[in-house]
Amino acid sequence: MHEGSISRIADRDKPDTSALPPPDTTRAAAVSVQADTLLTTQQVHVFSQPDGRPDVFRLVLRGPSVLEGAAMFTITDANGQVIFRETLSAADLEAPMVYEMKTATATPAEREAFVRRRIREFFRPAQFSSPAVPTAAPYPTGPEAPDHATWNDLRKRHESIRFTYLVGKEDRRSIAWSPLKKQVVRL
Repeated sequence: MHEGSISRIADRDKPDTSALPPPDTTRAAAVSVQADTLLTTQQVHVFSQPDGRPDVFRLVLRGPSVLEGAAMFTITDANGQVIFRETLSAADLEAPMVYEMKTATATPAEREAFVRRRIREFFRPAQFSSPAVPTAAPYPTGPEAPDHATWNDLRKRHESIRFTYLVGKEDRRSIAWSPLKKQVVRL
């Protein structure tokens, strides 16, 4: 054996002094899943249950700031199952502000106040209507229209509920629970 080989073997037994020290867990900050939650609003409303038990409509804005966050819109049924989920950006919530502006630009504080108000008012009672599809309503055209069977089934259900909300400046969306499909559908 050569001397060089012996020294390498001997070096393997020495502790590695270049390794990082163990982490200091005594100073670890408490971490919460909700730490970045900025605003939350919710409304309990009958929507999907034939027995009249209400669902929970919730909008939760999370992110680094109100103007840079994303809002998760969920509907949870009475059994605790999430039946609808959609993400809206802060820009989606802020966009209709242009219709209320009195000047060409808005300050960040005005923009933030508008987004906060939109979130607070997202589930106003006027957003809910029944029936989800009036009996005489013609079948809609477009890529978001439900299939004919779902549309016709909802037209027969006078107890069905429609929820309408605005995304961006002019994208007015309507959703309803389809007992036929057993899911939320866009109208």
